[in-house]
Amino acid sequence: MSTSRRRRLFAALVVPATLLLLGGTAQATTFSPEVDPVAAINADIAQHNHELGSQIRRVEGDKSTPATQQAAQQPQPAQAIPNQVLATVAGMDVASYQGNVDWASWWNQGKRFVWTKATESTNYTNPYFAQQYNGSYNQGFIRGAYHFATPNTSSGAAQATYFVAHGGGWSKDGRTLPGALDMEYNPYGATCYGLSKAAMTAWILDFHDTYHAKTGRYPAIYTSTNWWGQCVSGDFSSTAPLWVARYSSSVGTLPFNWSFHTVWQYTSSPLDQDTFNGAYDRLQALANG
Repeated sequence: MSTSRRRRLFAALVVPATLLLLGGTAQATTFSPEVDPVAAINADIAQHNHELGSQIRRVEGDKSTPATQQAAQQPQPAQAIPNQVLATVAGMDVASYQGNVDWASWWNQGKRFVWTKATESTNYTNPYFAQQYNGSYNQGFIRGAYHFATPNTSSGAAQATYFVAHGGGWSKDGRTLPGALDMEYNPYGATCYGLSKAAMTAWILDFHDTYHAKTGRYPAIYTSTNWWGQCVSGDFSSTAPLWVARYSSSVGTLPFNWSFHTVWQYTSSPLDQDTFNGAYDRLQALANG
């Protein structure tokens, strides 16, 4: 090969690469690798997903310890339902962060009920919902679904409708809990989503009534006493079972006008753990409506 030809070949190879390094306009070959489905799911979770209690822990903290967790699993006499036998049932709640859950393992650890995240707002569904919701049921769990509310993005009716259409419904099979409405601190901004107490109450009522119209059941309401006191003025105690979050050895003061809790989330370690306030037959009664 002649010297001049070698120089021309060298220039053809080097100049485009040099231009690329210097921000030049030379065209380079582009590659479109297949999207990694796991990476896509993780990106979706990071952008749109907030699990139950995540914002309560962010604001109020989780200072639970092995001692408080043990105490929380004991009956709470001061908050017991009148005339019921003092007892508790161990449970848990999960979201897409847990991925595919080993239900046999949790069953063997004594858990008997679970709520799994189905939806958030009107644009997110849990990609692991089927494995978590159906897998727990097949293992023997009494299971339900929950919705993470964003009251500043759409109406309560719209979010209840979306929730029911994406796994949040109810059936009287003895093993399906009513859907739960997750009301907690705003992950994106103002604590109460920019709503007054009256407006927040109206939003919750819109969800509450729409869910009832579509399923025949009123939703359970998950919240913390601190958030509820700041953001809500209404009374849902006569219709909505209370699922309260408090990471301590006692359930403490309850949100406005609820005289007892139905479920208590008492820790997030090693994952969200809950107790049902009553014996197993009362948990079955909640499922049956």
